[in-house]
Amino acid sequence: MEKTILYIIIAIVAFEFILERLLDYLNQKHWDNQLPKGLQGIIDQDKYQKSQDYAFAKSKLSLWSSLLSFAVILTILFTGGFALIDQWALSVTENSILSTLLFFAVIGLGSDLMSTPFGIYNTFVIEEKFGFNKMTPKIFIMDKIKGWILGALIGGLLLAVFVWFYSTFREYFWLYAWGIFLVFSIGITMFYTNLIVPLFNKLTPLEDGELRTAIENYASKVNFPLKNVFVVDGSKRSTKANAYFSGLGNAKNIVLYDTLIEKHSTEELVAVLAHEVGHYKKKHTLQGLFISAFTMLLTLYILNLLIDNPALSMALGADESRITLGMVAFSILYSPLSTITGLLMNIFSRKNEFEADAYARETSSGADLVTALKKLSVDTLSNLKPHPAYVFFYYSHPPLLKRMEAIENPS
Repeated sequence: MEKTILYIIIAIVAFEFILERLLDYLNQKHWDNQLPKGLQGIIDQDKYQKSQDYAFAKSKLSLWSSLLSFAVILTILFTGGFALIDQWALSVTENSILSTLLFFAVIGLGSDLMSTPFGIYNTFVIEEKFGFNKMTPKIFIMDKIKGWILGALIGGLLLAVFVWFYSTFREYFWLYAWGIFLVFSIGITMFYTNLIVPLFNKLTPLEDGELRTAIENYASKVNFPLKNVFVVDGSKRSTKANAYFSGLGNAKNIVLYDTLIEKHSTEELVAVLAHEVGHYKKKHTLQGLFISAFTMLLTLYILNLLIDNPALSMALGADESRITLGMVAFSILYSPLSTITGLLMNIFSRKNEFEADAYARETSSGADLVTALKKLSVDTLSNLKPHPAYVFFYYSHPPLLKRMEAIENPS
């Protein structure tokens, strides 16, 4: 039984690797050196070629990164590496919470150290070459340290609570854990901008002027409960731009990247924000929260059914049932179902993007939104001709041409 589970785990890992590489291959074969008709007037030939060169460089780096990850995970699976790490953690402490934290700390740190060289190359070679990078080595290192500390504090606390529930309330631990995780998710949604963002970026209120007046007038017109408008200094890391709103209930914060303000007119920015307001008005955020809560509950329930099965731990090299190894084995065995739910979420998200675009067209300006989307896509060298299969698996937003068509020619 243990061997069968191990072979299934290896088959899943191999299948996901092959699928990822196949989708990348299809995406690259879908590119064309000649500017497609639908893109004329959006981007010139040189910029279009540059966008494909950028996508190819990112894809090549992804290939080497995934090859290394694939080789490492196979090596660990064939040699019983997870069981060895678990035995070492138990030799340090027999406390179930502390040994579990130590086990996942080693795995997490090892994974991060393995991916860091690729992150450095992506930031200081690829992003630098194509004119996006503004990050200094100091900022990169500080981001790493802050990320480790934040991950250790938040991830460690949630993991410790999970193990405590498992040890104390065995029959319904999954339900108690779900409640804690749900409260945490809601808390992050509400306070992300005020608590997490300032650890990495400087947030400043948007100064009085034409833009702030236009935003406030629009929010008042559509009865959007706007609390604050912030500008974040995204330019200290990248030239790429973004905007979003955070918060639940009647206290919404709009956050604009300084790079977005620099490159877009007031009308375009209001249209972009109208799109974000559309998500709120159509209750997309609330729907997403309910779906995520249900998915989390389903995952924890299935984990509850399998985690005590000693065959899972023994498949990874242990002699008895171990919560750590059960969680690792489950995470891999569950990944096909996770992929399916991810695909459904992407379909749902792309539908929501069309609806938010339609709301922006109706309440602000479809033409200004299209202009803004064009600028964002061209400035960031987005892949303007992705393969449909690649879009289906990976895109949470529809491709630019699809969005433009829906905005300009509503049915």
